[in-house]
Amino acid sequence: MKIWRDIILPAFEKKHPEIKVVFSPTAPTEYNAVLDAKLKAGTAGDLVACRPFDKSLEIYNERFLIALNDLPGMENYSEIAKAAWSTDDGKTAFAVPMASVIHGFFYNKAIFKELGLSLPKTESEFLAVLEKVKANGKYIPLVMGTKDQWESATMGYQNIGPTLWDGETGRKDLIKGTAKYNGGGFLAAFEALAKWRPYLPPGYQALAYPDSQNLFAQGRGAIYPAGSWDIGVFRQMNPKLDFGAFKPYSFDGKTEPIIDDHPDIALGLNAASKNQEAARVFLSWIASPEFAQLYANALPGFFPLANVQYTLKDPVAEAFLNWRKEDKTSFRCSYQILSRNANPNNENDLWNACAQILNGTETPKQAADIVQKNLASWYKPEQGG
Repeated sequence: MKIWRDIILPAFEKKHPEIKVVFSPTAPTEYNAVLDAKLKAGTAGDLVACRPFDKSLEIYNERFLIALNDLPGMENYSEIAKAAWSTDDGKTAFAVPMASVIHGFFYNKAIFKELGLSLPKTESEFLAVLEKVKANGKYIPLVMGTKDQWESATMGYQNIGPTLWDGETGRKDLIKGTAKYNGGGFLAAFEALAKWRPYLPPGYQALAYPDSQNLFAQGRGAIYPAGSWDIGVFRQMNPKLDFGAFKPYSFDGKTEPIIDDHPDIALGLNAASKNQEAARVFLSWIASPEFAQLYANALPGFFPLANVQYTLKDPVAEAFLNWRKEDKTSFRCSYQILSRNANPNNENDLWNACAQILNGTETPKQAADIVQKNLASWYKPEQGG
């Protein structure tokens, strides 16, 4: 990737001229298979890009990655930040977290100004804004489709849900088996998502993710349920698009939102590396303010996870980052442990459930019952899954 070749690696090598780092990328869709093959053949690089949770844990358990608890710089990461690249008991970290993505909402500033809309902070305010846009008739209130399904869960359910299931408390209770998808905050999140249905674009059932991106980029919609990774996308698609961001809204009885700050990528140390000392120097640098400053501005919307100071040039990215400072955070409830089964798979079940709720083909309770039944069919918390 260009930013590694042109920005990040030159900065590191200027500070450490004795170390030369070669960046050798693989297409994301092929990465898992290519990495597996190279690790088994002994040809993988000294440093390994690690996706969050189970795939990287599997690689660590196969002894291809080295534990990094003693690495200088690891003290800069919280337990939540390290969770996606740690053993289930949280005692061993095997990769240095690089970045997360944050959920919220984008809004078209021109449309909000034209219609005299204020940024919503509560669910009732959010629905009132959507109703005003719908009544005006010129713009799509809420730009999202259900064809690809994953957006319904990722930018819908996992966006507003943490506030309702009390973030880390609810997520961990789900893993313990003391919380269920068809009750409490998890059911309430399905019910809250169903309220979006009247405000989606015409023919939203046939809209794929790129279609939604195009609609918002063209200025045809007021609000876009967002992942922060789309900041850079919209800057490229339409440099003239004037958009801002607001955080997930609160609910009655839940006055403070909990933000989905989802771990995205980390770097691990190949156990077969012949350059481990140099690799550890680079990994420690990844935990530094210098790296955070470079990475966050080269890729707006991808936020370094180290507890270090850095500043952002992109105002929308800065808005997302401020939420991390203002509110409690958690991450997507299905990603740790609960999606280890291939079929049924909890993450895929959530995609389908949320899409069906928005399509009106299942009620929130019906969808929640299916998700819970499928999870319970294989996941036994007392046995660790």
